[in-house]
Amino acid sequence: MDKNTKKNNLSLNIEISDDDIYEAMKDIRGYLDITPADVKELYGLAYHHAYERIACSVRARDVMTVQVISVKKTTSLKDVAHTMAEYGISGVPVIDEDGTVAGVISEKDFFTRMGGKGTKSFMSLLAACMEGKTGCPADPIREQTAADIMASPPLTVGVQTSLRDIANIFSENHINRVPVVDETGRLIGIVSRTDVLRGPLLKGKPCSP
Repeated sequence: MDKNTKKNNLSLNIEISDDDIYEAMKDIRGYLDITPADVKELYGLAYHHAYERIACSVRARDVMTVQVISVKKTTSLKDVAHTMAEYGISGVPVIDEDGTVAGVISEKDFFTRMGGKGTKSFMSLLAACMEGKTGCPADPIREQTAADIMASPPLTVGVQTSLRDIANIFSENHINRVPVVDETGRLIGIVSRTDVLRGPLLKGKPCSP
């Protein structure tokens, strides 16, 4: 684990290309008699095509964190909690000895094991504690390891996965991060919801291969 979390730089300046304009013109029905209204409509359509093009051209490799804080399957939950607290993160990938991603642990995984399936936030856990129950809520999982509570099999993406498709994965699966793996399944990066927010986020139809 490395405190240095280097990110690739991403610059998103939407420039409308000739192809964007051509595609926009095809979206306008009938003969083009250029008026200010026509130009406004054409510009809007061209901008939309440019946006869609960029949303599908920016890839996981362009925004992923390339030095990832991770834990092993055998890491104690005590150490997992300390790691997440130290780095100020709400989730970590869990890896096998060979570096392949075996699962993911989030705060929610801790909450649900400590307070039951209905406990999914700090406040809900606090509310349960204030009902008069004694003992530390973490007692039931104190001796467990990452493998015991991780979400598995994990959702992963490759370096070529578009930000549009990653945004759809986040939305459809209600998750905030996804590990990036190579062809063998080894961890090489991670993309968070914050990373996607820096790119073309809006959900849309999946990008064409």
